[in-house]
Amino acid sequence: MSFLRNTFMNAYKGRVYPNYWDIIALLFALGAIALLAWQAKQMMVPYYLGQVIPISLDPHNLPGYALRTVSRMLIALIFSLLFTFTFGNWAAKSRRAERLIIPMIDILQSIPILGFLSITVVGFIRLFPGSLLGPECAAIFAVFASQAWNMALGFYQTVRSVPAELREAANMFHLSAWQRFWRIDVPFSMPGLLWNTMMSMSAGWFMVVASEAFSVANQQILLPGIGSYIWLAIKTANMHAILYAILTMLIVILLYDQLLFRPLVAWADKFKSEQVGEEREVRSWLMNLLHRTRLLRYIGMKFTDLYDAFVNIAIFRSRLKPNKKPLALAHYEPLFEWLWNGLVMVMVIGVIGFAAYYILENIPFADVSQVFFLGLATTLRVFILIILCSLIWVPVGVWVGLRPNVAEVIQPIAQFLAAFPANLLYPLVVILIVKFHLSVNIWVTPLMILGAQWYVLFNVIAGASVIPKDLLQVADNLGLGLWLRWRRLILPGIFPYYMTGAITAVGGAWNASLVAEVVQWGDTRLIATGLGAYITEHQAAGDFTHIALGIGMMCILVLFFNRLVWRPLYVLAETRYQLD
Repeated sequence: MSFLRNTFMNAYKGRVYPNYWDIIALLFALGAIALLAWQAKQMMVPYYLGQVIPISLDPHNLPGYALRTVSRMLIALIFSLLFTFTFGNWAAKSRRAERLIIPMIDILQSIPILGFLSITVVGFIRLFPGSLLGPECAAIFAVFASQAWNMALGFYQTVRSVPAELREAANMFHLSAWQRFWRIDVPFSMPGLLWNTMMSMSAGWFMVVASEAFSVANQQILLPGIGSYIWLAIKTANMHAILYAILTMLIVILLYDQLLFRPLVAWADKFKSEQVGEEREVRSWLMNLLHRTRLLRYIGMKFTDLYDAFVNIAIFRSRLKPNKKPLALAHYEPLFEWLWNGLVMVMVIGVIGFAAYYILENIPFADVSQVFFLGLATTLRVFILIILCSLIWVPVGVWVGLRPNVAEVIQPIAQFLAAFPANLLYPLVVILIVKFHLSVNIWVTPLMILGAQWYVLFNVIAGASVIPKDLLQVADNLGLGLWLRWRRLILPGIFPYYMTGAITAVGGAWNASLVAEVVQWGDTRLIATGLGAYITEHQAAGDFTHIALGIGMMCILVLFFNRLVWRPLYVLAETRYQLD
């Protein structure tokens, strides 16, 4: 508060008076603060386990529901950024941390969000007894689990691919690790991180029904929001309420695109590492409004000075260390490496052994083999869909990413489509399957693509948008043909970003299997053969033993294919396809 008071006093002494653009911007800010204060008050109302919170399908309640849903998603997004900057950067800078963090993220992104809710909701309710804050924190954590992994993997990939000349510049200016992070790593990663943030926001919308309407131990917990509104509309087969929810989602997504992501895209455009300027600058009416203000621009400059002081804080400025390690430390380096690898291996074997002992003691072996084959069925669906997504969205993403004017138009459309919950397509899918006597195992599969394809698209757009324009102009000057241009420039340029999108898309597809393999419209309920349906059925029954078996089998399959397929490709992307 003292910083703001001093800033306003200095502005007054320097005759920096507000203009009418300041008043308009200030009204926006005060409105946002008032809405956030109202949401915070709603989260603190009394609540007891078993209490039923009434949800109304009256469309007049949708603005309030939308505010509560978006508030949960923005809070989860803040924690996702903190997780990304901490663990994504740690994995990129430390080889030992990478061996532990990246496999853990691979597993966590594939564990169903409903599995998180089964464990976390009880803990949060006990942490905040008698308050709605417990279920609210469980819902926020579920949204966080759908956002954080994609952002952390994308940030890890871009930090690992920082060009050598930027690292040399950091060495020449004697930047500390803290300054390198804020001056080199974060700015270089900003374009890709921003697209991944938009994708994560959309992923939160995709799982919003699971986070606001969930069943634990045969008890239904509903939180006011668009997700619970959609859940009730599906349960009661109310098509008008579904249409109202779709319209509300469209309005909300357009609003936060214009008020949040469009200004960030315009601001992040200056961080692209290239020598040739853009053909068309990305614009934002909100950025133009802030540029026309007088007092707020002055306050913004003071916050810039505060940020510089934060980056250059003395306590984080470590002294220069010699490039070579001491001889004694270098002598023991193989021993440290061996001990670390042994510790990680013991932890993994211990966890797997305990889980296997618990499952085999409580579940017959025949059930374990059945779950294994159910997992193979879902795995087959996942890989077929990833191949289809890549064939469709890689060319589209490259075409959009290389054209900033097209990306400006496509961005809000892609955000809305990516945020579209699969649950809203249940009526159409169920009606078609029942009317034409279609196979459930085949025709519920396309619903899984909604949870996977956008990771590929957004990451490919991010990769194509940061390909240096001077390299594209060189390709034009050399008269390269279409296939040679793609093989020598575009595919290598986007390959690291594509791998991040493909890996997170696999996790998204596994998560989507829970809502795609069990579809319901009114009293009609269709169940496909697969691991997602198995976990969903036992989740509703509160059977934690079989839930643990399903999630454990999913983790084993994810680890196996990550080690066999995705990890070698990721290493190839890091070692060979970098624009250095």
